[in-house]
Amino acid sequence: MTILNISAYKFVGLDDLAELRARILERCEALALKGTILLAPEGINLFLAAPREAITEFLDWLRQDPRFADLTPKESVSDAPPFGRMRVRLKKEIITMRAPTIRPAEGRAPHVLPTDLRRWLDQGHDDDGRPVVLLDTRNDYEVSAGTFENTVEYGLASFTEFPAAVAADRERFEGKTVVSFCTGGIRCEKAAIHMRELGIEHVFQLEGGILKYFEEVGGAHWRGDCFVFDARGAVDPSLAPSSPP
Repeated sequence: MTILNISAYKFVGLDDLAELRARILERCEALALKGTILLAPEGINLFLAAPREAITEFLDWLRQDPRFADLTPKESVSDAPPFGRMRVRLKKEIITMRAPTIRPAEGRAPHVLPTDLRRWLDQGHDDDGRPVVLLDTRNDYEVSAGTFENTVEYGLASFTEFPAAVAADRERFEGKTVVSFCTGGIRCEKAAIHMRELGIEHVFQLEGGILKYFEEVGGAHWRGDCFVFDARGAVDPSLAPSSPP
């Protein structure tokens, strides 16, 4: 497999969106990258595919901007780019929640590393002895491709439905440690912040999401594949395409 696929995001205040979009698009086209980059006042969210050398050159260039210096992508490979073109889009949010009080750039929610979550699930509780509840923050069609064992999920048609759904279910989480998760970390980061604002005390996001879990841990405690928003359709726990383009 000769194509490197990366996904990454960063919640960081951006106030030069039009100029930044033009510079990023120019660099992506010069390197013949394929994919989508979303820019919003709250940050950047990117999905790119190309030979590794081109991806590395782009990331080296992007990280010269101090705002993106610590951008850390998740990686997988495929035989062909799973995107047909390159787009850089301006949005109101890099992940739409319509909850303006949730501002991850002002402070992240606590996170749990994939290796630690695997250990918690193996032992049946967190390091303080509390039961662990996994909360899938993705939409229903994503969950149907695969999810963790014994996961709470709300059958969401859109992430905008999540705040009301979890608020109505908060009693379920009393005295437990909640780990919110999603594909790459972006939704579960907003979700964890929202849950803490609701007064749910022991909430963590899965750092790097499902893709980082697969990369570092594999398929332990997972069933099925992970839906991805490109021509692959989904990836399995080895990060191989389930539906190659």
